[in-house]
Amino acid sequence: MFQITPAFSVPLVYAKLDDCAELNRQLRDLFLAREAEGDKYRNPEPIVSRNKQLFESNFRLFDWPQPACAKLRDFCWANLYRAIGELNSYDRAMLMKLHIQHQSWFHITRRGGFFGAHNHAMHSWSGVYCVKHDGDDPASDSGRLTFINPQASATMYLDMALANMKPPYAMSPRSLRLEPGQLVIFPSWLLHEVLPFEGEGERITVAFNARFMLDGAQPLDVPLG
Repeated sequence: MFQITPAFSVPLVYAKLDDCAELNRQLRDLFLAREAEGDKYRNPEPIVSRNKQLFESNFRLFDWPQPACAKLRDFCWANLYRAIGELNSYDRAMLMKLHIQHQSWFHITRRGGFFGAHNHAMHSWSGVYCVKHDGDDPASDSGRLTFINPQASATMYLDMALANMKPPYAMSPRSLRLEPGQLVIFPSWLLHEVLPFEGEGERITVAFNARFMLDGAQPLDVPLG
């Protein structure tokens, strides 16, 4: 018998919001207005490498009162809970016991803006929703959300017996040009980056981190020391 099976895999979850043009217009107008207010809505403690061509908001976006923020939040949570249910074989009763805690924010990126490689500590799932991406060459690497292969260390030795393996065994990164209305959800530990945006317009995205507490779960009563 001869058999090849994948031993490990990383889930990427894709969803698309239909009829998103009006919502995205409202979000863009809101985000540009908040950017114009400067430090009031800016992330006060940036950690990941970026430049002045990228504006990052504070991390409370889904708590803002505007209906557009609530609509996008509900779309993201519906798809996140669906993904968790399918990947863990949880029924609705179990999912209702998972209480979400989150961070959420937006990016406005202009020509030359980038966001360095990073992951999202202390969370289980993260996501990126595209509000706008235009004004550049769709065939280029401009503004692509790029996931770094977690098996990159396997390239310590590379010959032609390994170099051209097909997915899911390929060692290359996974690079995505997000379209308006598109959402991608991924494990928070997965390293990713945004390549420099070379458009004349704007690349606008919303991102979130999520972690969960199980209803009724209690911390272990273990004495310290």
